[in-house]
Amino acid sequence: MSPLKITTRDATTGPVLGIIGELDYDTAPALRDVLATVTLRPGQRLVIDLTAMEFCDSSGLTALIVARNHALATQADIALAGVPEHTLRLMHLTGLAQIFPLHPDSEAATRP
Repeated sequence: MSPLKITTRDATTGPVLGIIGELDYDTAPALRDVLATVTLRPGQRLVIDLTAMEFCDSSGLTALIVARNHALATQADIALAGVPEHTLRLMHLTGLAQIFPLHPDSEAATRP
């Protein structure tokens, strides 16, 4: 089990959160806590980089939905970058791949 680490950085399009480790029942609240501190302005894009995410369960997917709702509530956009294959499969099965813009990496996701 890998502990969750969340990195933050600013891009020209808006904040980028990097998820490192496992996003699951035990760690998903930490993402929600970080989201509560992220300030988004209308027209910005929140990018969540999942390249280094090792595992994601339904609680992790729910936390990503919370992130989407946070972005939309501020009239901002959201994009997921570097979604691992195992998580991408879950997203396709649940229909979440239809509501999240998906990019191969954070560089592509932060292009204006």
